[in-house]
Amino acid sequence: MPILQAEPHLFPAHLLSEDVPPPESEDRDWWVLHTKPRQEKSLARELFLREIPFYLPLAAQRNRIRGRILTSHLPLFPSYVFLLGSGDERVAALATSRIVRTLRVPDQLRLQRDLRQVSRLIALGKSLTLESALRPGVMVEITSGPLMGLRGKILRSMSGCRFLVEVDFIQKGASVEVDESTLERID
Repeated sequence: MPILQAEPHLFPAHLLSEDVPPPESEDRDWWVLHTKPRQEKSLARELFLREIPFYLPLAAQRNRIRGRILTSHLPLFPSYVFLLGSGDERVAALATSRIVRTLRVPDQLRLQRDLRQVSRLIALGKSLTLESALRPGVMVEITSGPLMGLRGKILRSMSGCRFLVEVDFIQKGASVEVDESTLERID
């Protein structure tokens, strides 16, 4: 069975690094692109070819098919792609006919911080769970380990304590199981 190349999910590669200046310092703004169903990866490919900065959070999902374990990379937030672009780049994205609407982001820095945190969760390589209906919870900060410094909410589940990172603007988030001893409450 041929191995497929990895889909583009981020352009440029350093888009979410701490070294990238805040959006206000450029002529670009963060936009949330609400796509037609199952068009996230196709849109990402087109944005990548046009060299328009974007982020499509992908989460690995393992499935057993006919006795073989296959790994798929699926959008963590179905129907959403995040674009950092000028007005002309937003119009170019709309020209792909894969977008239902664009959502303006009023708090640019908060969205950028949320996306950085989601990216760190994905890079950890643990199994992520999409949290579509955000529940109220205690705000915490992780004090040690590979996720040190991340802030989010705590969710309780049958398997233990889950740390939730939210992207408030689209009212969705991702959670990962953590050791409760690494958490510190923040007010």
